Amino acid sequence: QPQLAESGGGLVQPGGSLTLSCTLSGVVFSIDALDLSWYRQAPGKQRELVATITHRGMTDYAETVEGRFTISRDSAKNTASLQMNSLKPEDTAVYYCKWANSWGQGTQVTVSK
Repeated sequence: QPQLAESGGGLVQPGGSLTLSCTLSGVVFSIDALDLSWYRQAPGKQRELVATITHRGMTDYAETVEGRFTISRDSAKNTASLQMNSLKPEDTAVYYCKWANSWGQGTQVTVSK
């Protein structure tokens, strides 16, 4: 059973940066065996797809974060990251990583003065 654990969330001012991490455990496969995605869910809103890195290393982003966020992974450490720059208040949400239909518990990102 894959287990995912997100970390790195917190409070940041508009224009600031944060890097989220997602650690995969409980499997014999490498994190690059399957696609990994980051999602976010703001209060009162549906969970939305933010970024994906495919098993082949291709990346894709939601229009709202294109050019500001970067998804990457480290196969040796079985981790994935989401580098978030130029953060806006509307980026405030709980961020989740997803791999093989398994979800992490989420990490809160709050962008506020």
